[in-house]
Amino acid sequence: MIGTFWSLVPAIVAIVLALLTKEVYSSLFIGIVIGAVFFAIDGGLGFTGFMNQLVGDGFVSNLADSGNVGILIFLVLLGGMVALMNRAGGSAAFGNWAKKHIKTKVGAQAATIVLGMLIFIDDYFNCLTVGSVMKPVTDKYGVSKEKLAYLIDATAAPICIIAPVSSWAAAVSGFVTEGENGIGLFITAIPFNFYALLTLIMMFAMVFMRFEYGEMSTYEKALTVMSEAGVNEEVETKGKVIDLILPVVVLIVLCVLGMIYSGGFFDQESGDYHNFVLAFSDCDSAVGLSLGSFGAIIFTIIYFVCRKVLTFKETMECIPDGFKAMVPAILILTLAWTLNGITATLGADVYVAGLIEKSAGSLKLFLPAIIFIIACLLSFATGTSWGTFGILIPICIMAFPTGAIRIISMSACMAGSVCGDHCSPISDTTIMASAGAQCNHVNHVSTQLPYAVSAAAISFIGYIVAGLTMNLGIVAAGIISWAVILVVQFAFLFFMKARQAKKAE
Repeated sequence: MIGTFWSLVPAIVAIVLALLTKEVYSSLFIGIVIGAVFFAIDGGLGFTGFMNQLVGDGFVSNLADSGNVGILIFLVLLGGMVALMNRAGGSAAFGNWAKKHIKTKVGAQAATIVLGMLIFIDDYFNCLTVGSVMKPVTDKYGVSKEKLAYLIDATAAPICIIAPVSSWAAAVSGFVTEGENGIGLFITAIPFNFYALLTLIMMFAMVFMRFEYGEMSTYEKALTVMSEAGVNEEVETKGKVIDLILPVVVLIVLCVLGMIYSGGFFDQESGDYHNFVLAFSDCDSAVGLSLGSFGAIIFTIIYFVCRKVLTFKETMECIPDGFKAMVPAILILTLAWTLNGITATLGADVYVAGLIEKSAGSLKLFLPAIIFIIACLLSFATGTSWGTFGILIPICIMAFPTGAIRIISMSACMAGSVCGDHCSPISDTTIMASAGAQCNHVNHVSTQLPYAVSAAAISFIGYIVAGLTMNLGIVAAGIISWAVILVVQFAFLFFMKARQAKKAE
């Protein structure tokens, strides 16, 4: 079973069960159990081997991973900060301010997208920060939790994968073989990252065209836009807008400093400072985010006590409240990490690498589209885009040492990885987008899926066109591909809007 299609079965079962039953905890656990059974059968290990794979090498090993622990610390501390800002009245004050300056439901959604695009440093940080800041505003204007979760998720990974200064750019450059300019290749590949760019275009287009389709339309119709009296009514609070803005700004600054610190930016042992971008490429985002959130929550406690909006005792009561709010996300992440670990143990990477290598020679013109689909499926099944980068990017670099096909194939790998991660119920980014919007996780996945699949289908067309035109040169291939996919994208959106209008009639 190891290194064959069977290695993907546990993840596939977990995903299918989650979508069918609308219950994610048991679905993930069943997938983990199946993976442990496969491993024990393949190695002839018996019941003892099964239990060791399930508990010791499964749950315990994945929870003991330093990167995973760092993310859990960040989640708990950020939950505490959100509880502090809510108790101090900062969130209510921001909601009152937003009602005066953001006048419509369209404005609330557009502001959410813009804020998500501005926080391009890290996707985890993006998901939870945008959710905590914008939820009071989107609630006021009748934006469903499902739509907010989609807006958060669709600006998290997609914006990080096209930002040269981000933890994702660092990860991609780290997977490029030694001696290559990883950041340079990343930047060159950005124009061909069709999925990420189309997702951003699609979000803005649908917000301003004012329509939804698929299951999302059901949730959006259920929340009617509130009356003018209800929207304009202010909530009484002793807090001020600065009580939300200042802690968030301090959190952003300290997290960025924490990330470049973990990457050696302030290390003078070598005789000089590291370059800022190089520090990002070497950073440990889990350590950086943990350092930043520790500093930010200490600042927030001192700030609220000095402002006398909260007593020290009240600030301490907020810490366990924040932890409780993050328990569902922590539980799902723990299960998802364990399932990913078991999938890796079963050799899913070996199986997928073999598929790519077999098709490299005979299907050269269609290879970007094939790589995009394989990256989508692998990332969807394993719930990790970074793991998919690690498998496919070195293969693309080795298979295509020069030329337009190298850049386009690498872009297809990154775009497909983000797409699969965006769709997957077991992706940590998807889980944290649900947590940020305080949305039921399976509802978020089922409402987001039609939008993500639409963008993926149009991106697939783009990679077919890019593959067929890459002999004309990288610039010509880019122009022709974008001309085709933009026409297809807007034709699709206008068709879906007309279809929804007809349904409404």
